[in-house]
Amino acid sequence: MSIAPASPPASAPVVRLRVPTDEDALSWYRIFDDPEVMEYFGGRRADFSVYEELTARQRRHDAELGYCLWTVTDEDDTVLGFTGAQPWPHTHYGPVGATEIGWRLGRAAWGRGYATVAARATLERVRAAGVSEVVAMIDSRNARSTAVAERLGMRRAESYATPRGQEAHCFRLEL
Repeated sequence: MSIAPASPPASAPVVRLRVPTDEDALSWYRIFDDPEVMEYFGGRRADFSVYEELTARQRRHDAELGYCLWTVTDEDDTVLGFTGAQPWPHTHYGPVGATEIGWRLGRAAWGRGYATVAARATLERVRAAGVSEVVAMIDSRNARSTAVAERLGMRRAESYATPRGQEAHCFRLEL
């Protein structure tokens, strides 16, 4: 299933969101092989099998819920990373039971507006699927992701200690 490009302001980039494919697991594995990209996720890339399982789980989410962490591409269909929503995946901490919106892009796509445009398209899609509120869990040191959440109109609600001992801020937005 392909999702039409968002309607960005004139200066915003064009993005496309699509349900992740088996091939996207390899794309994500490669573009997230960067310590700066993974700084707030343990500092190193995950094994390829993690991305295989993640893309498979996202296909199930899309089929069952109508939303997932979609693969983000630019106007040339270059894979930039992912943006979308999923049920909060943890049961031992954080906003258990919430729908989480999230984004992770390769460093080459940073600072160009892709995350914000793709996240806005995600908000439209989850709203259409009947979701009434989303959360974004963001490492307290991650100023870039905090800025995206704020551009979306999200407000910091509470904080949690992560299993890695970091502080994460939970941002919330009613849809």
